[in-house]
Amino acid sequence: MASTTLPETEMFSRPVDSYWEASADPLELATPPLATSERCEVAIIGGGVTGLSAALELAERGLDVRLLEAGHIGWGASGRNGGFACIGSHKLSHDTMIRRYGLEATLAYHRAMRDSVALVADTLARFGIDAWASGAGEVTLAHHPGRVAELRAEQETLRTTFGEETEFLPKEALTQNGLDGPGFFAGLKAQNGFGLHPLNYVRGLARAAAAAGAKLHAHSALLRWEETADGHHLHTRGSTLTARHVIIATNGYTPEQVSVRHAGRLLPALSSIIVTRPLSPAEQAAQGWTSPLMAFDTRNLLHYFRLLPNGRFLFGGRGGTDASATGDAAYRPILTDAFHTLFPAWRDVEVTHYWRGNVCLARDRVPYVGALDEKVSVWTAIAYHGNGVAMGSWCGRAVARLAAGHTDRAHLPPVLTRRLARFPLPVFRPLYLKGAYLWYGWQDGR
Repeated sequence: MASTTLPETEMFSRPVDSYWEASADPLELATPPLATSERCEVAIIGGGVTGLSAALELAERGLDVRLLEAGHIGWGASGRNGGFACIGSHKLSHDTMIRRYGLEATLAYHRAMRDSVALVADTLARFGIDAWASGAGEVTLAHHPGRVAELRAEQETLRTTFGEETEFLPKEALTQNGLDGPGFFAGLKAQNGFGLHPLNYVRGLARAAAAAGAKLHAHSALLRWEETADGHHLHTRGSTLTARHVIIATNGYTPEQVSVRHAGRLLPALSSIIVTRPLSPAEQAAQGWTSPLMAFDTRNLLHYFRLLPNGRFLFGGRGGTDASATGDAAYRPILTDAFHTLFPAWRDVEVTHYWRGNVCLARDRVPYVGALDEKVSVWTAIAYHGNGVAMGSWCGRAVARLAAGHTDRAHLPPVLTRRLARFPLPVFRPLYLKGAYLWYGWQDGR
């Protein structure tokens, strides 16, 4: 018998004070803690986009599925991200990916990313979810004159290799398209993607999954996991859920004690966001930013930003390695200064919300979808590298189909199924991150 004990934490007991939390539609769905010992065919750990997408898929296929979430539904990154439903989820160049996985596998992965955006749009329409969908496409902005040529090269690669047409925007075109700022020197506009209210999306997924028959249990932190001949026994406070299959969908909040199979394989990293008060049309015009497009710059430690439908401006960034309250307070002025540098006309605009959360990185710098044990009874979909709204939805559905036996590994892009590799000397992962941030910071200044 294998047994793993998990430490209980109080952080899940309260919601994060984000703008999404303040503005979301109420869930209006009972998600009581697991209070009695129960059995099910598939247990899902994690109540975000991945877990709920898996629950929806399994319930619609008639399987008995229960979901355990340590906080409230959408407590983690799924309910507090920037709301970018777009292509992404990896940290490899096209050339590196093709060398590592081959052209055919890379093309299959790219198709999956495109399909993931369409899946989110279809889900919103199918279930009538009001997620404030806005903007059509996204734009990458060169943060340094030396990066302009890189955008030109990226455009050519996307056209010739992936058959994807984009629009190159020189500096004057940025101004004409309402994408202006003193720190932007050119842009590359892609047609795929849109912005949304992530917590409204998550809550809509939860309602859809529950209506299909999935049972959702919030505030049900997993304290102990035992594996015996008759299945997996997931112990919460005062109750036990026994299941034949387990899907782990906890991403950047995966305690490594949840499964020895995750140990040393994940690297959480912080991402932070500020949101301003609503900007008037005159204020938007004064800065030269009037576009609803999702945008991010070419820094390694990138900034990402967009104008929300109600006129507020969302600005986020990677960086900071101290997740404590002290580190939290220290990073807010750093992020705010970056916002003021890129958007100086809004220097005196009130910032009404600031929050942080974990994204999840993998050693191979691509997501993983698949089994974690030789018996093929423990599954995961994980590591979206800060861009999991769309791919988390697609991968959640994919891992559910794997667990249910409705598809097999060979039908998924090999990029996603190759392995979930361990970091070398994983105890030093925090130092790897600090070192990478120093290196990236130096590169970003060039």
